[in-house]
Amino acid sequence: MKEETKKTEKATFAAGCFWCVEEDFNKLKGVLRTTAGYSGGRTADPTYQKVCSGTTGHAEAVEVEYDPQVLSYDDLLETFWSIHDPTTKDRQGPDVGSQYRSIIFYHNLDQKKAAEASKKKLEKSGRFDGPIVTAIVPAPDFYNAEEYHQQYNKKLRG
Repeated sequence: MKEETKKTEKATFAAGCFWCVEEDFNKLKGVLRTTAGYSGGRTADPTYQKVCSGTTGHAEAVEVEYDPQVLSYDDLLETFWSIHDPTTKDRQGPDVGSQYRSIIFYHNLDQKKAAEASKKKLEKSGRFDGPIVTAIVPAPDFYNAEEYHQQYNKKLRG
């Protein structure tokens, strides 16, 4: 008898420093893997130093691999909106720069529609005083961050 392969999906988000974003998504049942990295820029194979300089155009992002039978994309969007302030342009908390901007990188048309609907719902909710500045754009190339950034908060705890 042939063993059935589990179908997984990817979602990619930028919401400030990828260390905290990665940790928050890792807490969700159904998330199989997260990867800290860079997306949305103009150059190939960016480094942390180049991204931090603001010259590459990349945002610190997290790629989430998840099991859609356990966790929906809408659930991921709810988490995304809850872990950062989507009204601040190029800033999250003490982190300032375009690499910390708020972005939903969609991988297919269903993700795009869901992201746009959730943004519209959040705007109408009145939860935030200012306008939502989160961009919703097609997922470009994703570049893994250096190894020391992967699962950073887990490494800190030992």
